[in-house]
Amino acid sequence: MTLAMWVRQIHRWVSMLFAVIVASLFAALGMGTQPPQWVFFLPLAPLAVLMLTGLYMFALPYLANRRGGA
Repeated sequence: MTLAMWVRQIHRWVSMLFAVIVASLFAALGMGTQPPQWVFFLPLAPLAVLMLTGLYMFALPYLANRRGGA
């Protein structure tokens, strides 16, 4: 697998993890329970990974054009 394929797979799996974390956080808030303060910081780590991989995938076509690729 190439680097671009690995980045896409990581982006897909981390996005699912991020969605589960955010959904469970909203579910906990909807049930009326007040989770500890650190729980609100849980989505930040996957969000940082999503930002980095998303920026890489966004830049791929521009880098390919610069190198003369298709």
